Amino acid sequence: MELMPNFLFFIILSIGIGFFVLNIKKLICNIKLGKDIDRYDNKSERWKNMILLALGQTKMIHRPISGVLHVVVYVGFILINVELLEIVTDGILGTHRVFAPFMGSFYNFLTATFEILAFLVIISVVVFWIRRNMIKIKRFMNPEMKGWPKYDADVILYFEIVLMFLFLSMNATDSLLQDLNTPNYINAGSFPISKYLQPLFNDFSQSNLIILERVFWWLHIIGILIFANYLYYSKHLHILLAFPNTFFANLDSKGRFKNNSNVTKEVKLMLDPNADPYAVNSSDSPPEKFGVSDVIDMNWVQLLNAYSCTECGRCTSECPANQTGKKLSPRKIMMDTRDRLTEVGDNYRINNKKFIPDGKELLNDYISPEELWACTSCNACVEACPIGIDPLSIIMDMRQYLVMEQSSAPGDLNNMMGNIENNGAPWPFNNQDRLLWANEN
Repeated sequence: MELMPNFLFFIILSIGIGFFVLNIKKLICNIKLGKDIDRYDNKSERWKNMILLALGQTKMIHRPISGVLHVVVYVGFILINVELLEIVTDGILGTHRVFAPFMGSFYNFLTATFEILAFLVIISVVVFWIRRNMIKIKRFMNPEMKGWPKYDADVILYFEIVLMFLFLSMNATDSLLQDLNTPNYINAGSFPISKYLQPLFNDFSQSNLIILERVFWWLHIIGILIFANYLYYSKHLHILLAFPNTFFANLDSKGRFKNNSNVTKEVKLMLDPNADPYAVNSSDSPPEKFGVSDVIDMNWVQLLNAYSCTECGRCTSECPANQTGKKLSPRKIMMDTRDRLTEVGDNYRINNKKFIPDGKELLNDYISPEELWACTSCNACVEACPIGIDPLSIIMDMRQYLVMEQSSAPGDLNNMMGNIENNGAPWPFNNQDRLLWANEN
């Protein structure tokens, strides 16, 4: 019977890790649906980008209030979860504070640091909740943030508060048991925050304190496992994906667009006086679709971007089109892409890795042409993103599909392209008449 708690812990831990690994595999499979693209060049710059943006949070502090609060939650979340190593070890071996004898006084420093960070995380999360639900900051009130996105953000905030209180309550009851010289509860750790919770448990007997401490301990580890598996369904997946996303981010200068190889080939053919336009190269494969109409037309970095989106709304708040009342929201572009990708990925898995057309596409069913043509391609959204997401690349690729596959573009743009084709310039004037203005009085 003494080994029953250890065995039960191992089962719960295995189930939690198993579901987490399964979700990660689904995530990787969905991202791999995208087309291949080389983002392994200039590795030193990419490592630097990841260290600065993902680890250093350098773009977050551009907005000091939310930036500092996010850094506190980020650092607290990372460091506090270091104690998971001890919890897991204790759970498997049936020990209690197994690291304390080996660390000496440093263990006291660690536990004190963890508690202070837990308290700061609680304060930060409360401020985040007030900003979202009471102050109602504009970028959190956009139409795309209604329904599940709003609930998701609040659920995470509640989750973090509960986990921190469970952690502090566990330490509070543990320290009381240490003071009572309870067997197996060695005198270890420093508790500068949880000591203020001790009065809540002073009236409990030793046996009841043991029960409470075990309940808090079990709920804390189970809560963390639930939180880890919830990430796949939440915007907080960026906790994991921010690092690869910043590593594989586009390092080209802002405003530099990629050339379509098929178009480039045709242009070179037109400019070559010796080329035979009617020659057929049997080795050439049929040209791919121009642009993007669905997620399977995108490259895997764009799909990684979609899953990495934090829904913070900084891109949308900086978008000049959105500021002037246009329908475009770069955040919505990424959210729609992620939703459609999840749907397509499930389709693949249900049908044995074969996509069965479902009568829907990202274009029109999720993202309207009105949204796409509202974009000014200014790169403000790309510059604003704290983790290097590029909504503009998706917008431009979908525009390319509209123009080159569907011949669907705004009238002004069609007129301009017609003038370039016929007159060699965007203006509706004959070539021979271009210099007439010089002779005007």
